[in-house]
Amino acid sequence: MSVVKSLWASVQGDPVFMRRVNGWLTVFWIVMIPISYLTGWLNSVVFVSALSLWALVSGHWSAWQAARVEVKQDDDRIEQDELARDVAERINLPAADRAAA
Repeated sequence: MSVVKSLWASVQGDPVFMRRVNGWLTVFWIVMIPISYLTGWLNSVVFVSALSLWALVSGHWSAWQAARVEVKQDDDRIEQDELARDVAERINLPAADRAAA
């Protein structure tokens, strides 16, 4: 089970992989539209339920991914602010302290 968890964690941290997976899933569902129409699956309650569940899951997954990106951007912004503050403090040091640093 730990192998699955570590694999899932590495996949979640790879935006290129996530973009590819979501792109292929989009292509899959676009291809499924005419197939569903031609086979009469659109009249199937099971198919429409499965499609609705997928829409629900993918919508929440997308929102979660977007929130993760925003948190990462906030963390990066805080690190940049701290770095800028450290540089500003070093620049404002008296000459004797600058020589020691």
